[in-house]
Amino acid sequence: MTSIYLLGLVLLLLALRQNIITILVVLVSTIILVYSEERLYFMTEHMWRALNNEVLLSIPLFILCGSIMTNGAMSSRLINVMRAATCAWPGGLGAACILSCAFFAAISGSSMVTLLAVGTILYPALRKEGYSQQYSLGAITSAGTLGVIIPPSIPLIIYGISTQTSITDLFLAGLIPGLLLTAALLGYSLVKNRKLPRYPFKPREFFIALKDGIWSLLMPVILLGGIYSGHFTATESAAVALCYALVIELLVYREMKLPQLKKMVIDTSQLVGTLAPIIAIAMCLNDLLVVEQAPQLLSDWMKANIDSQVYFILGLNAVLLIVGTLMDINAAILILAPIILPLARIYGIDPIHLGIIMVINLEIGLLTPPVGFNLVVAMTALKEKFSDVARSVVPFVGMMLVVLMIISFVPELSLMLVGEQIMQDPASIMMDLDDFLIWQQENPDSLIME
Repeated sequence: MTSIYLLGLVLLLLALRQNIITILVVLVSTIILVYSEERLYFMTEHMWRALNNEVLLSIPLFILCGSIMTNGAMSSRLINVMRAATCAWPGGLGAACILSCAFFAAISGSSMVTLLAVGTILYPALRKEGYSQQYSLGAITSAGTLGVIIPPSIPLIIYGISTQTSITDLFLAGLIPGLLLTAALLGYSLVKNRKLPRYPFKPREFFIALKDGIWSLLMPVILLGGIYSGHFTATESAAVALCYALVIELLVYREMKLPQLKKMVIDTSQLVGTLAPIIAIAMCLNDLLVVEQAPQLLSDWMKANIDSQVYFILGLNAVLLIVGTLMDINAAILILAPIILPLARIYGIDPIHLGIIMVINLEIGLLTPPVGFNLVVAMTALKEKFSDVARSVVPFVGMMLVVLMIISFVPELSLMLVGEQIMQDPASIMMDLDDFLIWQQENPDSLIME
């Protein structure tokens, strides 16, 4: 009866068009005041501890870095290198679009920034070169989501914070799935546009573009090299990337003005100001659920009704795909990841592998109505109808679903680069889960990464 009441409350707030912050505040307050023995100050204490985390600093730094590159010269010069390198391929400009998004994703960590940086430049060029409207819209909108999975990824950072999983390991785990998604979209582009005219590869033009764009190409090398070599943490790498982008744009290319930088800082602050309350309240809700033994009750039900890892993974993917169509990706991770993690342990799923599965599912949700955040961004930035954008991504979503199934059932693809894997026999994990949940209840402060 309690669950039905809370679900009805959430549905009522959604019907009243309340935002996710309001819904979470009302939900947590109701649980504390009506169903829990906790005091209301529990909420403020845990909200503060959730935000008192230096890893959160990496999020605005990565967003600002991507914004600087988008509004400066680095993104356009990066795209010129890709265009010059792929001009002889079938559908070379389409391939350049996919590769540019993948490369830019390895810098910005954001789907929106990637879409805007590449799409606003390449969409008019694709249409001018004779690419169909459906393909052009679909390629830009879909490839923009690569910023969600290719490290450094902001959703992976949020997953790491909410589940206390190593962010460096998550970045390593996201690399091969990200490249696999890129290869799938690239392969579709090459087949789809194989009949379009090609242009001969011109070494001189390529080396000129490479010379102009070398500073842009070095960015992910420095960024990811520092993370994977252990020289940078996620936060330090974000700071290094931001400093590098500022130096290149202001002192080397000199095409960005200080008033532009001021506006970008303000826009980034507003975006983080929207995200921070969601993180604080969602983490408070997760702590409250642990105190009230919700994961324990859910795990008992799962053990009694689902006895196969295959069924669990299929059900998990189905639920996450539905959630992705209705919720913001970051809010979905914050709310669901700490609840799903103990359940995944029952079926022998590594926490890092689970993070990749969650992010890819919710990445696909960026391309599916009714929310479809990337669809809305593409509609606004490219000035096309929402219905046209939604139809254009259908074949690309199909390719991504195939990759999702491969990643879900072949965990080695996610874990092969991670130094120490945590995979265990499902039976041993099931025996240890009760002790794990008891420890969480006795040490609620440990749920917030200090």
